[in-house]
Amino acid sequence: MIPVKGFDGHKVAVLGLGRSGLATARALKAGGAIPVCWDDNPAARDKAEAEGFATADLMQPGAFDEIASLIVSPGIPHLYPEPNKVISAAWAAGVPVDNDIGLFFRSLAGGEWHEFDTPPRVVAVTGSNGKSTTSALIHHILTEAGKPSQLAGNIGRGVLDIDPPEDGGVVVLELSSYQTDLARALTPDVAVFTNLSPDHLDRHGGKGGYFAAKRRLFAEGGPDRAIIGVDENEGRYLANQLSEGAADDRVIRISSAQKLTGPGWQVFARKGFLAEYRKGRQTASIDLRPIPGLPGAHNHQNACAAYAACRALGLSPRTIEDAFHSFAGLPHRSQTIAQANGVRYVNDSKATNVDSAEKALRAFTNIRWICGGLEKEGGLDGLRDALTSVKKAYVIGREAAHFAMQLTGTDAEICTTMETAVARAMAEAEDGDTVLLAPAAASFDQYNNFEERGDDFTARVRAALASF
Repeated sequence: MIPVKGFDGHKVAVLGLGRSGLATARALKAGGAIPVCWDDNPAARDKAEAEGFATADLMQPGAFDEIASLIVSPGIPHLYPEPNKVISAAWAAGVPVDNDIGLFFRSLAGGEWHEFDTPPRVVAVTGSNGKSTTSALIHHILTEAGKPSQLAGNIGRGVLDIDPPEDGGVVVLELSSYQTDLARALTPDVAVFTNLSPDHLDRHGGKGGYFAAKRRLFAEGGPDRAIIGVDENEGRYLANQLSEGAADDRVIRISSAQKLTGPGWQVFARKGFLAEYRKGRQTASIDLRPIPGLPGAHNHQNACAAYAACRALGLSPRTIEDAFHSFAGLPHRSQTIAQANGVRYVNDSKATNVDSAEKALRAFTNIRWICGGLEKEGGLDGLRDALTSVKKAYVIGREAAHFAMQLTGTDAEICTTMETAVARAMAEAEDGDTVLLAPAAASFDQYNNFEERGDDFTARVRAALASF
């Protein structure tokens, strides 16, 4: 646990009592603060009270009279589409509003750091796609290299729930726009921006607000090294804003779509090869094609980001390359779950929208595609150019018929259930095929979440293979 500093003897309100909210209350108490908790869900309040925390309705008159700060869980809107009423009440009372990320950065350093040979460092990863894989890959590389590392934030443990870092330790954080937007302190040593595509637009008042939330990690964080994906205009703009000139190697530009040139520090992937250039010279190259845990161009971008972050931390190219080969990937994200009789089975249940499904489809050939679910706005037009590798689609979900109608020119079978789709795809799969779950839709019509959907696919494939 990271005890929260700066509130000893003061009351601090905590709004939202999920995983991060309860961890925040515990860390506040450990630092000497007096947490005052609230959640609209009675069950969440009961859980907090069972741990001995006081609860109080923060909308009652005078609720903020003795409150030093309000700490808000990431799922609670603070500005768009409209502020939560409790947050508005805190504003009116002049009470500072923060989140657990802000508390983490202001509380991380301990007195023992003065005795460390190497002070701990923080790597923070943000962006639209690839944050989880990039963060997990950085953590994996550090661990394989024998460096003490912890993975936290939007993945792994809550930021205040981790252990105090040891001498030479690294904390790897995945940070969403919800987290970077509100944090009052953002001071990573290395910050990574993967890419930007439209997401959470209602929460941020449009794409500009969404990008502004991501940009705060760099503009206000002032990292020693900034690793920026420059395959979109927003990344190119951000890299330009942070750099003092073409040779400024505090900014490491990365790409999976183009060769990067110039006197600075660049890492890019082309035709399956990762290359590092510094001062106009190539310093390293890695063949990413045989690495099973990093298939496709989108994962090659993740590899570039993780490589650059680890190079910024002082690791050698050979150490990073060796760790790449043992990276198994994340569950539900282009995860190879089995290979049998020349057929590869891949679980990408996290591909809940057209953009992520399109990347998955481009990563493989000879695809027997399990898709469908609760459709999102915009239809499937964005997938058309990626369907050339699909031999057949097996459509699931309550809207299977409507989904299949949009796959013009692609052989599609309406299966409705995962059980039927897996059985049909496996029965028809041939040597060299990939059976890919990449739904391009949400899971809520049949499952509680995308993890449950991916687990169902995985279980059915493995059960069928075991019976052969």
